Amino acid sequence: MGRELAKTVYISFLFAFLMIVVTGGAGFIGSYVVDELISKGFEVVVFDNLSSGNPDYVNAKAKLYKIDLVKDELKLKDVEEVWHIAANPDVRVGLENPDEIYNNNILATYRVLEAMRKYDVDRIVFTSTSTVYGEAEQIPTPEENPMHPISLYGASKLACEALIESYCHTFDIKSWIYRFANVIGKRSNHGVIYDFIMKLKKNPNELEILGDGEQNKSYIYISDCIDAMFCGLKTKDKVNVFNIGSEDQVKVKRIAEIVSEEMGLKPKFKFTGGKRGWKGDVPLMLLSIEKLKSIGWKPKYNSEEAVRLAVRDLLEDLN
Repeated sequence: MGRELAKTVYISFLFAFLMIVVTGGAGFIGSYVVDELISKGFEVVVFDNLSSGNPDYVNAKAKLYKIDLVKDELKLKDVEEVWHIAANPDVRVGLENPDEIYNNNILATYRVLEAMRKYDVDRIVFTSTSTVYGEAEQIPTPEENPMHPISLYGASKLACEALIESYCHTFDIKSWIYRFANVIGKRSNHGVIYDFIMKLKKNPNELEILGDGEQNKSYIYISDCIDAMFCGLKTKDKVNVFNIGSEDQVKVKRIAEIVSEEMGLKPKFKFTGGKRGWKGDVPLMLLSIEKLKSIGWKPKYNSEEAVRLAVRDLLEDLN
């Protein structure tokens, strides 16, 4: 049975206490944020258009509303804080549909900020991305590194960051901005691990790998990511920016080997060639996480451990 949705998108909060809104709370990362907030005793409301989210992932103690952040009226009465996680998560979609990136990332963020301004909500947590840095010269890349995104997705997230920071200074809002490495684990429905599993289910004898397989990036398991986000809330500046990732990297070819091992297969690898998987792909990424470590967080898993755990998670989900 699917999760039953609230019957209206126009919300009148009847609770006598303040609540937290999570946009994109039916998605991969958002649903785990909701779980953690619920475990800490917060009253949580989820806004999600369910274009990629799954209502069954939403904690039963949260209230779910099917809402389009761009088209629907956003009412934030009695809301204390917004975790703005809703976005189009597919980095490659900008190649085919730039409007999708603009609407679901930039315009949606503006509409959330405007609703916050109108309802005097003064705290926002925002999920950004390592792709805002583009091809960083400094590896590991610190938060102060210049940002020159080479994908429309990265550019849209950087635009969102700028909007948020400007609202913070203009309207006395506080923000926590998290730039993620590749977050992986149960409930994910996109990304290299998911793609490899789906390809091998169709053809167990051959696996197409975009690029040359030497792309070398940081991967972080979902539980480590959630722990990092809540640890970052210890800081109280007007604008708080943190990288979240592991302290090492794993190559795409090695990920293909791990997926194949876990599926009990020995496919032939077919590389499409070139150092990038697609236009806008950053072939080398490793974030500095010293800033978060300085306030008490450290990942439990390295990149390869995270990948193996995520492969097992997704195989369990898909079987």
